[in-house]
Amino acid sequence: MKWQRKITTALERHTGLRIERVSKTSGPAKPVVPAKKASDVSFRPPADPEADRLLRAPVFVISPVRSGSTLLRSMLNSHPDLHAPHELHVRRLGVDFGTNLAEKAMAALGHNKADLEHLLWDRVLHRELVRSGKRYIVDKTPANAFAFERLAACWPDARFVFLLRHPASIATSWHEASPDRRTPEEAAKDALRYMKAVERARKALPGLTVRYEELTADPERTLREICGFLTIEWAPAMLNYGTPEVVTKGLGDWKDKIRSGQVQPGRELPGPEEVPDVLKGMARTWGYLP
Repeated sequence: MKWQRKITTALERHTGLRIERVSKTSGPAKPVVPAKKASDVSFRPPADPEADRLLRAPVFVISPVRSGSTLLRSMLNSHPDLHAPHELHVRRLGVDFGTNLAEKAMAALGHNKADLEHLLWDRVLHRELVRSGKRYIVDKTPANAFAFERLAACWPDARFVFLLRHPASIATSWHEASPDRRTPEEAAKDALRYMKAVERARKALPGLTVRYEELTADPERTLREICGFLTIEWAPAMLNYGTPEVVTKGLGDWKDKIRSGQVQPGRELPGPEEVPDVLKGMARTWGYLP
């Protein structure tokens, strides 16, 4: 029946499992092959960058959660050449061939699944940039740290700014953001996943590293450094970013500090004895502990 085939197809697509009728003469059931995850899909640079990419030199802020990335993107968005919208999560946008014939047709054109996803990502960001009327787009989604290799492959001309913050401060802020969802200990372990991903990206990619503590203590100096890295003129308007247009949990910081529209002093740095054991290694790697 058609409805049975639809249910079976949907189940296989979303879970990797498939229901099959087993007859007495069919022998042992075939092993279930799990569906490929996004991370399992092979990816590569564009075959023809001039034809395959509309977006030029995008900027990605690679940072852990609760590291001040919403503050930084709000300041960057105040530059006349930079469009830095809320977190875009484009790496979660995927494509599905639907049928074997569609897959064969795209293969005949030289496209695999990742190629098509990259075309989609490029089109979405390019449309957003064109609508803004600016020169360059900036995306600061923290989860991009887990996909830095794909971002670099998708846009070989991408620029990367790495934003660091004291690991213990990140963990405390991550707990305070949703105290009913994670304990301080759970927040530290979860935030560490992002920190490790950011550190892997820093080791693998060229880029500029800045620190949240320096951004809040001397915003002009840090922003001038970023402008120099991006080869754009310094714009004093970056110091008065105003209230971000999108202030929504899940798309960036939504707390009162960011709503104020002004740079607020960062929290006092924790002493060495206040750093959880699980974070001490990263604190040393980032230079916050000797």
